[in-house]
Amino acid sequence: MSRPAIAPRVALDSRNSAAPSATKGRVERANGTLQDRLVKELRLRGLSTPAAAESFLPVFMADYNRRFATPARVAYDAHRPLLPSEDLTEIFTCQELRRITAQLTVNYKRGLYVLEDSVENRRLRRTTALVSEAADGTVTIRGNGRVLAYRLHPRDHARLVPGVVVEHKHLDGVFAWIAAQQHDRDAARLANPKVTLRAKKRLRAAASSSASSVDP
Repeated sequence: MSRPAIAPRVALDSRNSAAPSATKGRVERANGTLQDRLVKELRLRGLSTPAAAESFLPVFMADYNRRFATPARVAYDAHRPLLPSEDLTEIFTCQELRRITAQLTVNYKRGLYVLEDSVENRRLRRTTALVSEAADGTVTIRGNGRVLAYRLHPRDHARLVPGVVVEHKHLDGVFAWIAAQQHDRDAARLANPKVTLRAKKRLRAAASSSASSVDP
């Protein structure tokens, strides 16, 4: 399961409101006021495009805060400076733990990530890797504190494409992944009540034949 990496790294703590209904009411009223006023201001000024509305936002915010802002009861700023060891590009990501297979592959979402074959990476086989995904979709894999280089084989490209060359040392991982995808597809078809019994019988026969052919 994915988890945001922010809270444990920057010491955030969650606290329940003593009066959640009152807090929710204030938020809803503020949102309603903002939306209502902003829409009317845009209409009165003849602003009907995103670019025009975006240039007007600073003016609207300054006017709204001048009229409705309430000063804080305590002026103390509780923000702390960012530590040199804290990388916000790493902290503000969704992170999941994934197992590195013996073939130096990592499965994540709809892709098979083939790690670079090196002495350092071989030591990470059958260990756990930390997969981080940024807001723009960039995926970073870390093992033992190191960023691991990889090549992505999307799951949507499960069929072998003519002309695509896969290194021999990664063939086991690629074939195992393709076999796993085929097994999942067969299982889904077997569980589908719309598939006929004759088709399900052929699927089971093909699966048993394939399993017996790979046995030593």
